[in-house]
Amino acid sequence: MKSKMLTPRFLFITIAIIAAAFSRLIPHPFNFTPIAAMALFGGACFSNKKIAFIVPLLSMFLSDCLLGFGFHNTIIYVYASFIIITLIGMYMRSNAKTGSIILASLASSLIFFVVTNFGYWAANNPTSGFSGLIGAYFAAIPFYNNDIFGSFFLNTIVGDLFFNGMLFGSLYVAQLRFPVLTKI
Repeated sequence: MKSKMLTPRFLFITIAIIAAAFSRLIPHPFNFTPIAAMALFGGACFSNKKIAFIVPLLSMFLSDCLLGFGFHNTIIYVYASFIIITLIGMYMRSNAKTGSIILASLASSLIFFVVTNFGYWAANNPTSGFSGLIGAYFAAIPFYNNDIFGSFFLNTIVGDLFFNGMLFGSLYVAQLRFPVLTKI
């Protein structure tokens, strides 16, 4: 089984996800990161379901540790959104075309926003009820305006589209050049 897992395709996908995770260490506009793209790409491209979760999650965790994020009161929600996005990738696995990748990328941005901001509300002020939850979502919007490039659209959505394009596009181009990468 080990030899079946260590295929050129497996290695390419794993290295691409690790590289994306470590690109978080390079200076970048606020929230312009490969987080959702790593999960979507892993879910769509790894044939082994366990590995589709493990490689992106482990890469995310290692880059989080290097960034000093460690453990915080909303980490479970960040990783839960990551798992949901991986499931979306698995769902679109057999139809990973440009249109479905773009749609899944947009959905991933929205899911990350909704789940992580729900987590912030749940961890900090759940007694405020539904109105507090809605307030948490509205309060989160300016959070996406922290720098000159800051906006939910530019940073999160375009960042997710950019990194999905890089990951899925690099695999597509590599498969054209090296057909062995198409073997699952």
